[in-house]
Amino acid sequence: MIELRSLSRRFGDRVAVDDLTLEVASGELLMLVGGSGSGKTTTLRLVNRLIEPTSGGVWIDGEDTRRLPAPLLRRRIGYCFQQVGLFPHLSVAQNVGITPSLLGWSAADTAARVDELLALVELDPAEFRERRPDELSGGQRQRVGLARALAARPRLMLLDEPFAALDPLTRENLQLAFQTLRRELALTGIFVTHDMTEALRLADRIAVLHEGRLVQVGTPAELVRAPADERVAELVRTPRRQVEALEALLGDRSP
Repeated sequence: MIELRSLSRRFGDRVAVDDLTLEVASGELLMLVGGSGSGKTTTLRLVNRLIEPTSGGVWIDGEDTRRLPAPLLRRRIGYCFQQVGLFPHLSVAQNVGITPSLLGWSAADTAARVDELLALVELDPAEFRERRPDELSGGQRQRVGLARALAARPRLMLLDEPFAALDPLTRENLQLAFQTLRRELALTGIFVTHDMTEALRLADRIAVLHEGRLVQVGTPAELVRAPADERVAELVRTPRRQVEALEALLGDRSP
């Protein structure tokens, strides 16, 4: 579904993405993890041509994305990110329906799709359709952002830390909702996260980046069993340490 072929991007003397080659199968969720500055968000921006590569390229369904006008390419890809970016002067329905409207859908079809998606992300259409973004909680805005990313029925989604700013309970609920949605809709996705626990829970495969280069890619179990180097080992140890610390805390408080 997605192929990154020797993809590189420089900003002046700085290499943000360095000769990155990856494939994402249809229906697969690939998580990109790594420290700040490792090239995760830049990779997403290269996929939907918010920026152009210095060298290499991106193919989607076997088609070189450089052969498509960038705005048309982006309308085929759902994009969901941490800041959500809802248009504050538009209602929830207008925000969710903006891409179908740009694609020439009829008003009736757009309205039906908006109601379908709001229900899908567990927001009652009758209650939320006409609300403005400033009338929503953080979790509700994130749900609207997810609905907007799905509005034009994309087969491919790019997600850049979409749940990072949420409280733990809302974040877990949205993670579960996203897992259900992507399987029901057979979505292919690339998902950026700093949270290794989130990556291990959600991913089909995980790609670890460091300074723009691919360190290791594999299933969660493969990374846990056989980390490629100490950086990967440290990443997969983090969730285990958190569990051990919690168990120790609970044990100290048991009667």
